[in-house]
Amino acid sequence: MLIAITQLAAGFLLLVWGADRLVAGASATARNLGVSPLIIGLTIIGFGTSAPELVVSAVATMKGNSGLAIGNAIGSNIANMGLVLGATALIYPLRMESTALKREYPMLLLVMLVCFLMALNGLYSHYEGWALLAGLFAVVIWIIRIGLHRPLSDPLAEEFDAEIPKDTPTKTAVFWLLVGLVVLPISSTFLVDGAITIARHLHVSDTVIGLTVVALGTSLPELATAVTAALHKEDDLAIGNIIGSNIFNLLGVLGIAAVIQPVELLPVILARDFPAMFLMTGALYLMASDFRGPGRIGRRSGSVLLIMFAFYFTLVWMSSFDVPSTLAN
Repeated sequence: MLIAITQLAAGFLLLVWGADRLVAGASATARNLGVSPLIIGLTIIGFGTSAPELVVSAVATMKGNSGLAIGNAIGSNIANMGLVLGATALIYPLRMESTALKREYPMLLLVMLVCFLMALNGLYSHYEGWALLAGLFAVVIWIIRIGLHRPLSDPLAEEFDAEIPKDTPTKTAVFWLLVGLVVLPISSTFLVDGAITIARHLHVSDTVIGLTVVALGTSLPELATAVTAALHKEDDLAIGNIIGSNIFNLLGVLGIAAVIQPVELLPVILARDFPAMFLMTGALYLMASDFRGPGRIGRRSGSVLLIMFAFYFTLVWMSSFDVPSTLAN
């Protein structure tokens, strides 16, 4: 058990560091190639922080633990909404000003609905996996088109411009990009092996470990990005990173897992976890909407999000021991 915990902790640390190097290297390389800050931010930074979820889910699926993969994807989205944005709003109340974000939020809701409808038969098939990846490609193209038509004065563009590394030689940027690409799968293997061992030791399903422990760990890059953005008063960056990450988790993470191997879902995923994700996303949308004035997620709203996440996290663990161990995958 001690070895498994060590594997899990080392995997998390290397995963966060590798994701940071990957995003920094890719962002600097793209800047040196003349790509606009808004496009870099909406694609590389927004989706790059989800690289840990993607690689962990891929490794877990290849090892035959698809439950961990589905739990990681959905659990990370719930953690992003409840824990990451909730904690960030407590540090600094967030305002949602960029029109680009207001276009992305309905897209997130649409993606969630499509993924839910696909899951109603209890399986993400190979074909559905390819469809999700095709959807991700379409979303990236759509986001780039938005970025190309946004003014340089867009608040989100200004915030991304301040965050993307400057004056980094292309050779250095490419080096860190390659380091990230190498470290991520290695650290993910450590993490998945440790998580599987812990799940078996506690006699809970891999899905539960994915929804809780692994989801929390792979959400650390989003937490670090959001808190840093809040401390620099970069509201749109904090919210935009979460929206982009959640879209990527559903289309990219679930998609790549299903392409590798069809992903079966426990009934509880549809009865508890999907509704929880919809509830958290809907609550955040109402908090950030501007029908009562400027869109704002204040400290009170942040507290509500944290309470909702804590309730969900507790519910998952309390109900996990009622799930037969034969459903571990």
